Amino acid sequence: MASDTPSNAGAADGPFSQDLDVRDQRQDKPRKSPFRNPLIIAGAALAVVVVVVACLLWWLHARNYESTDDAYIDAHIVRVAPQVSGQVVQIFVRDNSRVNPGDPLLQIDPADPRARLDQAIAQEAQARAQLAQAEQQIRVSQASYEQAAATVPGASAQAVSAARDLDRYQTLKRTLPIAVAQQQIDQAEAAAKNTASQRDAAANQAKAARAQIDAARTQIAAAQAQIANAAAQREDANVTLGRTLLTAPIAGHVTQSSLALGGYLQPGQQVMALVPIDVWVTANFKETQLDHMRVGQPVDIRIDAFPGVKFHGHVDSIQHGAGQAFAILPPENATGNFVKVVQRVPVKIIIDRPDPRTYPLGPGMSVTPRVEVR
Repeated sequence: MASDTPSNAGAADGPFSQDLDVRDQRQDKPRKSPFRNPLIIAGAALAVVVVVVACLLWWLHARNYESTDDAYIDAHIVRVAPQVSGQVVQIFVRDNSRVNPGDPLLQIDPADPRARLDQAIAQEAQARAQLAQAEQQIRVSQASYEQAAATVPGASAQAVSAARDLDRYQTLKRTLPIAVAQQQIDQAEAAAKNTASQRDAAANQAKAARAQIDAARTQIAAAQAQIANAAAQREDANVTLGRTLLTAPIAGHVTQSSLALGGYLQPGQQVMALVPIDVWVTANFKETQLDHMRVGQPVDIRIDAFPGVKFHGHVDSIQHGAGQAFAILPPENATGNFVKVVQRVPVKIIIDRPDPRTYPLGPGMSVTPRVEVR
């Protein structure tokens, strides 16, 4: 029985001891690192090379472009306001409707301006009638003056003759008193005085006729001034009447209309806005992006409202100054602590194709332009 015990123990321990030996042998062998595998190393190196080459190619491509998302559609919006007051009697447009230059927008009641125009026309006609009357009067005064002036030489000659006769009678009276009677001398004196009075009267009459001519000329000048004044009033009334009809100054689309039939408008009161047909892109690039940017460079434009349309344009101009310099309250960097901030400079970009007028583009729409600077 003693001999059976070791045999049973050896039989029981045999398989387990072999498994332990195998495990011990596996644990004693060193494990190989995957990074020592030549294939893995080659693949990793190839991946690094591909990434570096891709980054290099991307950088070489991206350095040729400058882009910004601080951009929007811009345009010169026209604010429409009447220049005269009055009641709205007719509206010719609706919201978002397109208009051409000269198209009617609204009609203000023209009754009062038309009445003032008729009054100015009547005043001008009256002034012209007064001018014609003054011109006729100057012709009459001219004829009277000529007639009066014609009598002056005859009256003067008669006065001179009578004065000479008196002088001869007086001389003869002194030298030979018996030869001349006193009655003759008295008659000669009376004739001299009478002819002198007639001469003076003719001269005064000529002067009066001359004064009438000057007065008629003054009336002509006054009538001409009245005509000019009436013509100015007529023109002013005509302009006022024309301003009762508001027309479109540009081609565009009607927006923000606040019109209503029967509403009373005041001069300068904004009633609508016109968005012009021609629009452009204002892109606010960082000042560090302008080194290679030049006028005329091509631009790829992406508009958020039309993601499926590829717009193309070109740089039209670059503003000479950052946006902060034109603010209502520009910053004062000479006081307090200074922190340098990269400024934005507006760049105007014109859309070339497709024609932006075929799309409902309006101010404020978001745009992402990409300028090819190299």
